[in-house]
Amino acid sequence: MIRILKSGLLTSIQDLGRYGYQKHGIIASGVMDSVAHRIANFLVNNAANAPTLEITLMGPVIEFQEDTLISICGGELSPMIDGEHVNMWKLIYVRKGSELRFGQPKQGFRAYLAIAGGFDVPRVMNSASTYMRAAVGGFQGRMLEKGDEIPVYPDTDLSGIFQSLSSEIRKDPFIEAPWFVAPEITSYTKTNEPIRVMRGREFELFDDASQNNFMKNSFKIDPKSDRMGYRLKGTTLSLKEKQEIVSEAVTFGTVQVPPEGNPIILLADRQTTGGYPKIGQVASVDLPRIAQMKPGENMTFRHISHAEAQHLYLKRENQLHQLKRGIHSKHH
Repeated sequence: MIRILKSGLLTSIQDLGRYGYQKHGIIASGVMDSVAHRIANFLVNNAANAPTLEITLMGPVIEFQEDTLISICGGELSPMIDGEHVNMWKLIYVRKGSELRFGQPKQGFRAYLAIAGGFDVPRVMNSASTYMRAAVGGFQGRMLEKGDEIPVYPDTDLSGIFQSLSSEIRKDPFIEAPWFVAPEITSYTKTNEPIRVMRGREFELFDDASQNNFMKNSFKIDPKSDRMGYRLKGTTLSLKEKQEIVSEAVTFGTVQVPPEGNPIILLADRQTTGGYPKIGQVASVDLPRIAQMKPGENMTFRHISHAEAQHLYLKRENQLHQLKRGIHSKHH
């Protein structure tokens, strides 16, 4: 079990999402950064879809009620256990009674805490993800608050490494495994490269200046952005002529343009359908990068083809598959 001593800015329980129900108007939700979430679970030998804590910018204070194994991946939010710096992207043995807290955010926007065994929360429509607007899923359908106690499933698969690290810990509050995830996999949280985007279904309906401006100009993430979507401020985008667009399915990374001309990138808590014209679709490989960008930051876009987007996605999935195999061999 873990106990929340301080809530932080926005901490919620998320998994990979509530899929299969969007045709009924049920929002998918799920983690914003699926790469950090999955790697955090790999490190503690959980299933990729096991729920993690999604921690936003200013982290919570958490007390561990038993000896356990954890990992923290994603944005560098300066985690500390009992005042000592903790490394990201590592397997960590934590002693009962230790406190995890976060300091000054250094890089990125969201971190993911996985715990061996996984958080024991009810599944709603086959998912533990929290959708706060509807008070569905996660821990009582809301962000975590001071005093919450979240049970954890007992871990059975890491007994060997658990005993190995516990025998080395001596009097320290925690000990880290001697290996870590390679920087070529984790560096996406630090890059300022353009976000790769494919042309949206209504791209050709926009005037030439808007098509060029979307692909060449910089846009700032509006402070009013949230898990539903990032509102962008910059050059406004216009259609060649006013159009009535039929509402149709949207997905994570769809870039819609409302009548006032400021694009919105739809994210994890997006609606199931949208009626605004779609100028672009962010390539799946860059969605975790967007999740690590803060309101106030600037982003630019670069056009790629569907074939390129598929190639990049498969390349990253292959990297993650090899990483999972490598971690599995360390556990055994």
